[in-house]
Amino acid sequence: MRGALLVAGTSSDAGKSVLAAGICRWLARQGVRVAPFKAQNMSNNSAVTVEGGEIGRAQAMQARAAGLEPSVRFNPVLLKPGSDRSSQVVLLGKPAGTLRDYRQRDFGDTVLSTLDGLRCEFDVVVCEGAGSPAEVNLRAGDVANLGLARAADLPVLVVGDIDRGGVLAHLFGTLAVLDPADQAMIQAFVINKFRGDPGLLRPGLDWLTGVTGRPVAGVLPWREELWLDTEDSLSYAADGVIGRPRPPHGDQWLRVAVVRLPRISNATDVEALACEPGVAVRFVTEPSRLADADLVVLPGTKSTVDDLKWLRDSGIADAIVGSNLPVVGICGGFQMLGTRIVDHVESGAGEVAGLGLLDLDVEFAVEKTLARPAGTACGHPVSGYEIHHGRVVRQGTPSLVERADGTEEGAWTDRVLGTHWHGLLDNDAFRRHVLRWAAERAGRDGFVPAPDTSAAAARAAQLDVLGDLVAEHLDTAALARLIEDGPRRDLPGLVVSRHEVPGALR
Repeated sequence: MRGALLVAGTSSDAGKSVLAAGICRWLARQGVRVAPFKAQNMSNNSAVTVEGGEIGRAQAMQARAAGLEPSVRFNPVLLKPGSDRSSQVVLLGKPAGTLRDYRQRDFGDTVLSTLDGLRCEFDVVVCEGAGSPAEVNLRAGDVANLGLARAADLPVLVVGDIDRGGVLAHLFGTLAVLDPADQAMIQAFVINKFRGDPGLLRPGLDWLTGVTGRPVAGVLPWREELWLDTEDSLSYAADGVIGRPRPPHGDQWLRVAVVRLPRISNATDVEALACEPGVAVRFVTEPSRLADADLVVLPGTKSTVDDLKWLRDSGIADAIVGSNLPVVGICGGFQMLGTRIVDHVESGAGEVAGLGLLDLDVEFAVEKTLARPAGTACGHPVSGYEIHHGRVVRQGTPSLVERADGTEEGAWTDRVLGTHWHGLLDNDAFRRHVLRWAAERAGRDGFVPAPDTSAAAARAAQLDVLGDLVAEHLDTAALARLIEDGPRRDLPGLVVSRHEVPGALR
C-alpha cells in the first residue's frame, strides 16, 4: 500500500488526532511503513523529538502508534499561544519568532517540502488537519486543511463528534461552506464517540450520503478509556475530573487538585497520576476546590508570569501558600514556586516575586532549553523531557534529580517538589515514591500505591484500542482504496453562494 490521506474535523477536539493515530496503528500492524504529519498545529502541549526539536504532543503520540520515534518532520509548524493575540512560532522544531497575525507568515514551502520527503520515505503518510476546514476566514493562508489537500492531492476524511450534538449538521455544513474545488477533496465522513442504538442513527447517515454523495466510512463508538495524551486544551474542563478513577488499592483515596492555569501547557504530565487506582485527579480554578485536596499540582504554562498573576488574583496562590498541603510544580509551575522570576523574554515583565515556597531564583533566557534527559531521583532511575526558557540561576533548596552527567535539577523540601522535567511522573517507581510522600503529608495512612501500575503500558494499551476501533468500525477496504487511489473527481458538489478566496494555497 502506498499513498496518503488527510483527516479533518468539524471542529477542534472532534477526534482528528485519535482517528489519525488509530489509522497509523492499524496500518503499522499490517506491516505498512506509516508516518503521521500535521502541517501546522496550535497547541501548548508539545514533546521533544530525537533531533532535539519540539512538536505537538499529538504527533508524538501518533508516532508511537506508527512504531516511530517523534521527529520534527511530523509537525513542521507549531504555534504555541502565549496570549489571545500572539503565538510563539516553532519551525521544524526550533523557535522562530512570535506571530501576532496568522497571515503574516507563509509556511507553504516548508510544509510541502517536508511532506514530500515523508512520502518518499514511507509507504503511507496520515495527515491531520487543524481546527476545522470550514473556517473560511482563514482559507487564504491555509496550509493545514484543504490548502494542503489540494496542493498535495490528498483525499480528505471529515470526522465529527456526535457527543456534542448536531453532528449531521456539522458534517453537512462543513462541506456546504467550501468552494467547489475544496468540496471535491472531501471523500467521506466518520462519526466519533457514538453511544446508543445504531439503528436510530442509520436514517441520518443515509440522508447525509444522499444529499452529499459522500459515504459515512464508519461510526466509532464511545470508549471511556480513551483519555490519555489529550491534544486540545478544550478537553481540560475547569473543575473536571481527569481520567477514569479506579477504586483504591488500599482503603483510602488520594485527592489531587491540578490548577487549571489560563495558558496551561503539557498538563498531560498529571495523567500518570490519574492512571493510579485510588488517585482522584481534578482540575481546579478557584481556591475552595483546594479545601479537600491532599496534593496540589502547579502544571506547566506558556506564560509563567501572566499565569502567576492570575494565580494571585484568583486567590489560589494565597490558599496554597497559607496551607500545609504538599505541592508539586512542573516547569512553569516550578518556576512560580521560587523566590524571584526575572523575565525579559516571555512576558517582558522584568523582576517578579514568586510564591516563595522554594529558595531559588529563575531567569528567562532567549534560547529555549529542549532536551530529553535522564538521571536519578530519590534513588530511582528517571527520564523526562525539557521545554522551557526559564533557568535556575540561584538555589538554596536541595535538588531533586541528579542528571546522568552529574549535574543537578529540580528541588525538593519536606512539603514541595519542583522540576523542569516534563514526564517525570511517568517513571513508575518514582511516581509511587511521590504518592507515598503526599499520602504521608496528608495523613492518608490508608492509601497504598498499587505496585504494578505502568504509565507506558496504559498509553500503549490506548493506542491498541484506537487501532482496534479502526479495524472493527471503519470500512478499511474503502479506506485502503482511498489511500492508494487518491481523491475521486466525480463526487457531487453542494451549490451555495460563495466567492473564491484569493491567494489560497492550492
